[in-house]
Amino acid sequence: MTVRCAGLTVAIVALAVYALAGGTAFQYDDFRVIVGDARVHAWSAWAASMPGMRALTKATYVVNWTTQPSAAAFAWTGVALHIACSLLVLALARRWIPAMARDCPRPEAAALVCALAFALHPAQTEAVVYAAARSTTLSTLAMLFGLYAWERARTISRTRWIALCVLALAASLAAREAAWTLPFAIVLVELTRGAGMRDAMRASAPLWIALAALAGIGATIAAHRQLLASSVGIRGPLENLVAQVDAVAYLVTHPLLTLRVNFDPDLAVRGALDAGWWTKLATIAAALAFAVLQLRRRPWLGFSILWFALAMLPTHSFLARLELANDRQLYLAMVGPALALGVGIAALPSRALAVTAAVALASILGFATFVRVGDYSSESRLWSATVRASPENARAWNNLGYALAAEGDVTGARAAYEKALAIEPSSPRARGNLDALPR
Repeated sequence: MTVRCAGLTVAIVALAVYALAGGTAFQYDDFRVIVGDARVHAWSAWAASMPGMRALTKATYVVNWTTQPSAAAFAWTGVALHIACSLLVLALARRWIPAMARDCPRPEAAALVCALAFALHPAQTEAVVYAAARSTTLSTLAMLFGLYAWERARTISRTRWIALCVLALAASLAAREAAWTLPFAIVLVELTRGAGMRDAMRASAPLWIALAALAGIGATIAAHRQLLASSVGIRGPLENLVAQVDAVAYLVTHPLLTLRVNFDPDLAVRGALDAGWWTKLATIAAALAFAVLQLRRRPWLGFSILWFALAMLPTHSFLARLELANDRQLYLAMVGPALALGVGIAALPSRALAVTAAVALASILGFATFVRVGDYSSESRLWSATVRASPENARAWNNLGYALAAEGDVTGARAAYEKALAIEPSSPRARGNLDALPR
């Protein structure tokens, strides 16, 4: 299959599974960061709010709001960004797989499967059609372009492409403050290709210098300092590191491997380290050790695991967030498992078997994503899906009640609020919302 045909296949299939994006509604934080935030309703207001956090992401909100401020327009923008990311994954996989999996009999097919797995996995849906999560897709797009620029710098106009790589790093940080991993990813790519650590660090020196400079600039912005202070206030660094072992285990075993997506997982910070936690920690440590060992024997496999770990690092290490885990945190990390799937399927004994496996994979993932996009058609539908996934999540029940009340379903709202209070009797929001319902 030619490059053009592969790209068209990825784009068309992605468009098909996100066909319901035009029927989505604003959800949850959308009302806080977009609908109710005047700073993203006009360019003058955006400019007055700068310097501030996520300048590039907010600029794209302004573009949407000033052209067509509908939920559908925001969702379709997310789909366009996702398709662009998927095409960059395809372009990168076409370069990486021949270098990392030299024995792969069908490298072009492996790259296509990799891009399709990235594009169609249902865990990606939250980052794509939930407008408040756009920083994830936008920063990933910048990072993937930076890696593509790095690949192009190998063969032509090194200075020009390295400059574009540096600009991509700046764009990723302007989209999302946690998107600082591009220099680390470049070093990982170089190590997987067989370079030594010293050579990899020397070659990527412009990126490290740029990262240091950008970090210094970011530290001068008050909003970034406030974010850091609030993160420490949520949980201490060590407490958060302990909690993130559970979070990473959840993301791997639920949305990634079993496709059990959930808009609001009810993970809680544990009070004691039991045998289950130690088992999860040992499994993570063993997987990382296995990945390092595979960098020489099966570079593609070691790379896939280490890429996943690197992508998890900004949100699942020392700095705390209110939510321990969200589906969208898998967005960039998905490149690793997708590449491993691509190589694994392409390496099947016969072409017919490989094609069958690829079609089956795309069908399962695509159908799951198509259904999941439909959950975003209304607030009540999304929170109904959430309480099915997390029946003991008091916040989800309260939000379902709020959504049902807004739709005029007083009986359903009362039942949802009562369920929230049965789970968490001290919830002031559920109690206040219940008391506010008409008798």
